[in-house]
Amino acid sequence: MDHVVTDLPSAAPVRVLLADDQALLRSAFRVLVDSEADMEVVGEASDGAQAFELARRTRPDVVLMDIRMPGTDGLAATRMISADPELAGVRVVMLTTFEVDEYVVSALRAGASGFLGKGAEPEELLNAIRVAAAGEALLSPAATKGLIATFLAQGGGPAAAGSSAGAHSERLAALTVREREVLVHVAAGLSNDGIAGRLEVSPLTVKTHVNRAMAKLGARDRAQLVVIAYESGLVRPRAE
Repeated sequence: MDHVVTDLPSAAPVRVLLADDQALLRSAFRVLVDSEADMEVVGEASDGAQAFELARRTRPDVVLMDIRMPGTDGLAATRMISADPELAGVRVVMLTTFEVDEYVVSALRAGASGFLGKGAEPEELLNAIRVAAAGEALLSPAATKGLIATFLAQGGGPAAAGSSAGAHSERLAALTVREREVLVHVAAGLSNDGIAGRLEVSPLTVKTHVNRAMAKLGARDRAQLVVIAYESGLVRPRAE
């Protein structure tokens, strides 16, 4: 008897919202994103306020958010999205002129899942969307090194963070020894596979530890874990 092969339902495409005040740039991003079978653009915004309203209306998986926009900028819009419980599943990728600039630390504190330079190659941008949608890290070791440098330049650290450092430190006490160890590696910009290799465990085990650490620390995603690790003093920024 012949087996009948039926088409399996394909995964829903990643829904992307574009937020940039430059129409030409948005158009270029739209053409790029819509050319991929596994993603689609669901809206375009020219400022942060419009981005927030469209996010509530379209419920995208990922928002590509320019930091510098007139009126309500990307940082304010990211804070609004992060503070809205109905948008808990929305991931924000900040677009910057350079991969690391003076706003990156503020962007991550505002709730961004990561950042990407506007000069990135098309494949890098598409990969960033997929990585963010999957809830994985969007902070490469090189980017994390730049982030730490910016953190230092802004006078970041437990002393500067004040009460938030104390709150983070108290919650760190709830982590197991292994979870704290994994958190240190996350703060160094390592992927789950990279951490698994260091600790000689499976990537799935690492993912479990990361998820538990996020839950205990009230972190939205891995990017927030990096900020918490430094603000709490678990990891100390170090000048090269």
